[in-house]
Amino acid sequence: MATLYFGGSFNPIHHGHLLCSRAVAESRGYDRVILVPSATPPHKLNCATLAGSEERVAMARGAIGPDALFDVSTIEIKRTGPSYTLDTARQLAAETGGPVHWLIGADMLLYLPQWHLVDDLLREVTFIVMQRPGWTMDWDTLAPKYRFLQQNLVEAPLISLSATEIRARVSAGKSIRFFTPDAVCDYISGHGLYRNP
Repeated sequence: MATLYFGGSFNPIHHGHLLCSRAVAESRGYDRVILVPSATPPHKLNCATLAGSEERVAMARGAIGPDALFDVSTIEIKRTGPSYTLDTARQLAAETGGPVHWLIGADMLLYLPQWHLVDDLLREVTFIVMQRPGWTMDWDTLAPKYRFLQQNLVEAPLISLSATEIRARVSAGKSIRFFTPDAVCDYISGHGLYRNP
């Protein structure tokens, strides 16, 4: 079964995450998309608006419901320390015995050189790069060793949603219905997430 892993803080997960990853999976022939909420994102170590890891896992599970394409992994939640993609990929490869295909947004390519042990990462992980329509990557700005990733580029639907916008709406007392699945809206409301302190 061809599996695509999609990591992120999912703070909170929203329709953009789900629709875009579904489109990529269908385009590239993946049978499953495994959402991998990070426990402690290395770039968000002191983020005051980051919901707890268990809360973000619960929202991801609520968002996907019984959809056969999606599943949620708690692999990073169960591990201590920063959530490095390489550590996760190595653990997944050891557990499954198969290759690890990891979905990232094209905007993250600019930060990829700063990722933990990036040379090992490039050898051990197949990155599938999701690009939004109308956004063009200047591949010449990347070092030559990253340019092969252009062959793994997949255009995703144009969906203008962000977790930052959703958190801001909650903080301002505005509705987030239709931004994210109802189960996530209800979880955020029921647990008092993202409100001003």
